[in-house]
Amino acid sequence: MTPRVQKLFDSIRDLNPVERLGEITVEVQDYKAVCERLRDREGFEQLIDLCGMDYAAYGDKPREGNRFAVVLHLLSVKNNSRLRLRTFCPDDGFPVVASLVEVWPAANWFEREAFDLFGIVFDGHPDLRRILTDYGFVGHPFRKDFPLSGHVEMRYDPEQKRVIYQPVTIDPREVTPRIVREKNYADGRDS
Repeated sequence: MTPRVQKLFDSIRDLNPVERLGEITVEVQDYKAVCERLRDREGFEQLIDLCGMDYAAYGDKPREGNRFAVVLHLLSVKNNSRLRLRTFCPDDGFPVVASLVEVWPAANWFEREAFDLFGIVFDGHPDLRRILTDYGFVGHPFRKDFPLSGHVEMRYDPEQKRVIYQPVTIDPREVTPRIVREKNYADGRDS
């Protein structure tokens, strides 16, 4: 661990940081209060990224614990350090965390994106609405249980002179990976 990373690690030791590959990650419950502390006392003046995560089928086995999380990447220009912060939504049926727009105004669009794609609600957000999908869109496309082809498709109908929605006309199919091997792949092997 470099001296700079070690200094940050020591200053936030009470948050139980984890260092891996030269980067520090903190997992917290009291999300907004910790973010205010990191901004005011630790000097993380910039929010680089905020994204939603769905841990429904993470790795080889089903994940134990909460399904949805919010992950932030923070930057301290003054201290030349970065930090990853993660918090899990307590309820998988209706994932809610506090909004950070008051802490870092840049969180506005990131939170709208996480809401639109994962269905994570940010309590206290000033304008939480869809940003990438259509207003009539049903579901959240980055959730792991979202169907690959969706339920409806839209097209322009020249007779009605407007965009219409209709059930998907694509037949569902199973995609199997194709294995390509050289011409004499198995020659000379013992049986």
